[in-house]
Amino acid sequence: MNNQPLALTIDFGTQSVRTMIFDKTGQTIAMAKRPYEPAYFSLKPGYAEQNPRYYWDTLCSATKELATKYPEILSRVTTMAMTCFRDSPVFLDKDMNVVRPTILWLDQRESTDKPNYGALRNVLFKLTGLTDTVMMNTRRTPARWIKQHEPENWEKIAHYVHLSTFLTYLLTGKLIDSSANQTGHFPIDFKKGEWYKDNALKAPIFGIPRKLLCDLVKPGEQLGIVTEDCARQTGLPQGLPIYAGGTDKGAETIGTGCLTNDMASISYGTASSIEVSNPKYIEPEPFLPAYQASIPNLYNMEVQVYRGYWMVTWFKKEFGVSESAEATIQKMATEEILNKAMMNIEPGSHGLVLQPYWGPSLRHPEAKGAVIGWTDTHTHIHLYRAIVEGIAYALREGLEGMEKRQHHKIKEIRVSGGGSQSDAICQITADIFGLPVSRIQTYETASLGTAILAFTAHGDFSSYHDAIDAMVHPSKTFIPDHKAHTRYDYLYRKVYTKLYSKLKKFYVGLKEFNQ
Repeated sequence: MNNQPLALTIDFGTQSVRTMIFDKTGQTIAMAKRPYEPAYFSLKPGYAEQNPRYYWDTLCSATKELATKYPEILSRVTTMAMTCFRDSPVFLDKDMNVVRPTILWLDQRESTDKPNYGALRNVLFKLTGLTDTVMMNTRRTPARWIKQHEPENWEKIAHYVHLSTFLTYLLTGKLIDSSANQTGHFPIDFKKGEWYKDNALKAPIFGIPRKLLCDLVKPGEQLGIVTEDCARQTGLPQGLPIYAGGTDKGAETIGTGCLTNDMASISYGTASSIEVSNPKYIEPEPFLPAYQASIPNLYNMEVQVYRGYWMVTWFKKEFGVSESAEATIQKMATEEILNKAMMNIEPGSHGLVLQPYWGPSLRHPEAKGAVIGWTDTHTHIHLYRAIVEGIAYALREGLEGMEKRQHHKIKEIRVSGGGSQSDAICQITADIFGLPVSRIQTYETASLGTAILAFTAHGDFSSYHDAIDAMVHPSKTFIPDHKAHTRYDYLYRKVYTKLYSKLKKFYVGLKEFNQ
């Protein structure tokens, strides 16, 4: 058994980096984790930046711990892959030096640039209903902001790459990346997994010339090997093959075992999302692309709540002082106190309904958060439960749209991420969706999914389905309560799904007020 090959995974999350070693049964053999301190810095309200070298230094600290504590285990590692949070570009000059800090996906800044796309493109955007989407992506693309506000830095940029690309370069010495890692404000044709040519219809939206972008390979292809310099800095075995993976959410979908279009993967992380895998390219909503999955020949339809379980952190800070103090005394997580308290409240939070748009959305770019139904009987715990319910409502709305577009119903949901550790949250999810909800043996599903990819790409399994059968093990299933589902269904259909259309004009007014 000690001769069994092992896989090493690196998972760059928003809050920390995790390096994990798995065996072929999906068991975690070793792990080292390093939180980012701080996760980002803000020069202005709404900004979120980080030095990309900081992520490398943090990784080196974690991998050296693995090398020191588990040398025999590390020596049995035969394959490796990485997953990374998305939409966070690194700006490099011709000598591969960092020009300025990375603008993270959490960043709220927008450019006021109004590029001229030409009469023909403008007509085509209008005819296809893309005008609003184009303008939002133009405002939100970091390249546009840098051109407008830091032209001297833009002139220095020779390589405009994703954070995963930069980290791959430090690991392998090659500026190369997986097509499945380019989710975000990059000019990629998701259907083909290729960069748009500079003269393509959508290419100018992002303002990034093709010459600044890296080479792409399909997920599962070899990116390179751990170089001598990388081995010296990280303690990893020199020559270890590294395979192309995908984004954190895509890796979680593999890690939960959701490879067919009758299963949905929910990630209750900083950003919360729901994904459905399909062998065909099907957009989850008009003008919202399907993303390349973290394994080849598969696409992920995805709907995301931008500020998902980030809202729990927000709630703890603003309203959970007493629960945080109690958690400190009892030496437990504040979330445990809150989750226990919210189960004393009936499903539907006594009519308190929350729309979780605490951050921008591609679907509703002008929307803000809203809570309706307040009465004198409501407490801050009602608000907490309404947050949990509101995120699930938003994901259910997204899933129903995906079911219509793929003409196929979902039969089962798998959950992952920090929120999935709570039985209360899993049960509420089952009750709102009216579907069985399962957890698997670990909530580190992004790392597990990356290990599945690494093993299969290396030839240790004959297929990804075989790898999932061997490595993904549901640990607990939550069955929807009929009475609770009926109550949720009423609020969802009669209240939640009607909120956005009723409030849209007010959201627009608030956006104009804040400009």
